[in-house]
Amino acid sequence: MNNAGMAWFGPTDELDLATYDRLFDANVRPAYFLVAAFAPGMAARGSGSIINIGSMAGSIGLSGGAAYSATKAALASFTRSWAAEYSPAGVRVNTIAPGPVYTNAAPDERTRSLGSTTLLARGAQADEIAPLAAYLASSQARYVTGATFAIDGGRTAI
Repeated sequence: MNNAGMAWFGPTDELDLATYDRLFDANVRPAYFLVAAFAPGMAARGSGSIINIGSMAGSIGLSGGAAYSATKAALASFTRSWAAEYSPAGVRVNTIAPGPVYTNAAPDERTRSLGSTTLLARGAQADEIAPLAAYLASSQARYVTGATFAIDGGRTAI
């Protein structure tokens, strides 16, 4: 599971180069190189499951979120390409794209604010996301690959 990452939100012209690089170094680079290191072995065994944790930000426009959104869109793109590359050898690759989730990674006020824009008018708790990850990692999902699953309170539906 590729779940490491960081976020930065603010006006595009206020994002400095060092923070931009940290965003891509934290959100994109590790997923790419971990898959490069582990997927060939999974393919050689004929099975495996790779799960990327994306975000609703990868598929909708968020003011002040251009760079963060681009990193999460990259994970969805990786998912499709890696599924095409590794799934014929039995390795499933999927992305979970949560909406706002209460975690230590973001201030509660940001989660509340973004949560109010969802159809359910709230942010999620981590235990509302985890069952999807467990399913995708399990053999029950053996026919699921190349997909991005929105689990965002309906935000990407509107």
